[in-house]
Amino acid sequence: MNRQDALNLVHEYTASESLRRHMLAVEAAMRAYARKYGEDENRWGIVGLLHDFDYERWPDPPDHPLKGAEILEGLGYPKEVIYAIKSHADYLPDCPRVSKLDKTLYACDELAGFIMATAKVRPEGLTGMRAKSVKKKMKQKSFAAAVSREDIIHGAEDLGEPLDDHIQFVIDAMIEISAPLGFENNASESSD
Repeated sequence: MNRQDALNLVHEYTASESLRRHMLAVEAAMRAYARKYGEDENRWGIVGLLHDFDYERWPDPPDHPLKGAEILEGLGYPKEVIYAIKSHADYLPDCPRVSKLDKTLYACDELAGFIMATAKVRPEGLTGMRAKSVKKKMKQKSFAAAVSREDIIHGAEDLGEPLDDHIQFVIDAMIEISAPLGFENNASESSD
């Protein structure tokens, strides 16, 4: 599996810059967790990068992620990668999250989207963001209303990570790639 091939697939199927950035954010979180857990960083990163590549063309369940899974199967992607991507959809009863890879993708997906939304309303973007700022925004039901707070909470629980630690871990992973995510601030600055 080659990251550039996966990125080319993202660009082929996804025109939306915000959706591309979301996939990059999830990739960064997945790579960071792979390092933490001693797993294959490339494999985990590609799962994060490709998890929504089919969403723009086939947004309705169960087409997303099943259409993407068919494409990945045709391209010879490993079954573990395809299964993890399928398992991030709650509406596929035959794809429960069983492996650490499956659980990590689910735990990072909604959270990365919520962190992006939070960063967009902060003058400093991702720089200096802390978990408490994200949790405060989670309490505002009208903010990023489409993001399931329950999925964020249950994802961290299922992964076995304390919620505050999980949020900060994903923030820190995203800060490392702040420029590709559309935040030009200096990733080495910090505040709070």
